[in-house]
Amino acid sequence: MLIHTSTARNYSETTENRIHSDDVAAGFGFAGGLVPGVAVFGHMSYPLVAMLGEEWLSRYQANVRLRLPAYDGDELVIRHTTSGDQHTVLCHARELLLAELHTAPREQAGVTPIAPGADATERPEIHWDDVFVDEPFPAWHWTPDAIENAEAAAQVEDDHALYRSGVVHPHAILSTANRAFTRRYFLPAWLHVGSEIRFHRLLRVGDTVEVRTVPTAKWERKGHEFVDLRILYLVAGEVATEIVHTSIFKIADRRDQA
Repeated sequence: MLIHTSTARNYSETTENRIHSDDVAAGFGFAGGLVPGVAVFGHMSYPLVAMLGEEWLSRYQANVRLRLPAYDGDELVIRHTTSGDQHTVLCHARELLLAELHTAPREQAGVTPIAPGADATERPEIHWDDVFVDEPFPAWHWTPDAIENAEAAAQVEDDHALYRSGVVHPHAILSTANRAFTRRYFLPAWLHVGSEIRFHRLLRVGDTVEVRTVPTAKWERKGHEFVDLRILYLVAGEVATEIVHTSIFKIADRRDQA
């Protein structure tokens, strides 16, 4: 077993998603503003890249589940175990399991394409009736630059030389899946709760990445409203990364049940 420690930082306190602010998060029963789940994933990627290097970011698949929130200043204890070519990463803080990640070489399966959606004339506040399963979002382009990549690495205390050489940090990769959601809707307070990721090739600083997104499911559980977004990153027309990104876009207000 390998153990890595780092400190969680809530760098999103002033962003549009107010679940990262202390006051709004407290209203939903949390102890403070939540550290972004994509950052927790970024911390958890450290031992995998340390062991597997570029291979992990070019031919593996990973499933990460975010079970409990991390708060600013939490000491994250990240444990990495292996069984053959299967890897498990667990993230604990406050003696609680916050997140778990399972990863293995990617299955050799075809990729179902996503057609680019029609241009949107507005970015409405999200509502159940305005989330249309199987209706693609407008496509858009992302060109990661060196400054963005360095910031993504620094936010999760990752100084691996791979990222200084121009490989895009997995924190930046999953953060862009969040942006695919927030470009389409205004989301006042929402939670990223898990992702399935398939890496097909490295993403590098300077790549022109076309981002295509389609909702594939929505459901309600215990008052929360969930959505699965399927997201493809294409470089020169070829799939580099595919993601199924699961979020709670409407958090149950427990105050209504008091």
